[in-house]
Amino acid sequence: MEKMLVLSLILLAVSRAYSGGHSVNYFRTIVSHEEPGLPAFFIVGYLDDQQIELYRSDNWSSIPKAPWMKADKDPEYWKGLTQNNYRVMNIVRLELMIVMNQLNHTGGFHYIQMLCGCEQRDDGSIVVYEQYRYDGRELMYLDLQTATYIPTMAEAQIIAQELNGPDIRMGESTKYYLEYVYPERLKKYVEFGREVLEQKVPPRVKVTGRETEGVTKLHCQVYGFHPRAVDVRWMNGEDEVPLYKTTNVLPNPDGTYQIRVSAEVTPKEGDRYSCYVDHRSLEEPLLVPWGECGLYCA
Repeated sequence: MEKMLVLSLILLAVSRAYSGGHSVNYFRTIVSHEEPGLPAFFIVGYLDDQQIELYRSDNWSSIPKAPWMKADKDPEYWKGLTQNNYRVMNIVRLELMIVMNQLNHTGGFHYIQMLCGCEQRDDGSIVVYEQYRYDGRELMYLDLQTATYIPTMAEAQIIAQELNGPDIRMGESTKYYLEYVYPERLKKYVEFGREVLEQKVPPRVKVTGRETEGVTKLHCQVYGFHPRAVDVRWMNGEDEVPLYKTTNVLPNPDGTYQIRVSAEVTPKEGDRYSCYVDHRSLEEPLLVPWGECGLYCA
């Protein structure tokens, strides 16, 4: 369970920020050895911030996770996804063995994680990508201009040479899949989940502060908002406070999100600290002063 928690945090750390457009992303993870509760290989699929698919090597099937994804009841579709995920698992398992051998990692817990997907931006353009990480470090990525894999760790050179070789040329098939299959899949899934994806719930904001030995710790708790993308920062008048700490955007049980932004300041005469919040559900950004409570406060 501890390793699953670590991997879950990795997923949060590398997940892409969502703009006004939509994106479909797949996180594929293979580990050096499975343990109770941790399969050797698993894939988690997301549409924007909604989990839509799960594949685990301990049950050998791809299943829809979001209720609205079950609108696609074609068994052949999910059978095809399962077969493709099984093929990917065998490829990534070999890649993990090669890297572990290159690094002389004969024991311990190690993993490779792939991120692949596409994003449709506000202007309608499509961006696609595929990236690899080993134990959290960037391993290699697909260069879409040349349709070849570029190693960013020396230990990935052998893998890249194999994948780019004339007998495999995996970059070309992957590029085709990313540029033609994924956009169609994204369009299809967005139609399935449009009601949920485009739901807009405005944030609530709670601003607090505590002074200790001349230093004031300010906290801005923003919660109950949807969709996930949000901009929160501390301001002093019209200037942004240069140093502040931000938590990850975390999910709430009801499908909304929360974030906390904190700053340590030494107030001077004339200082006016406020929490700035911008979100798609708002007609204009909020500016909630410290010591006061605005319309969106708890």
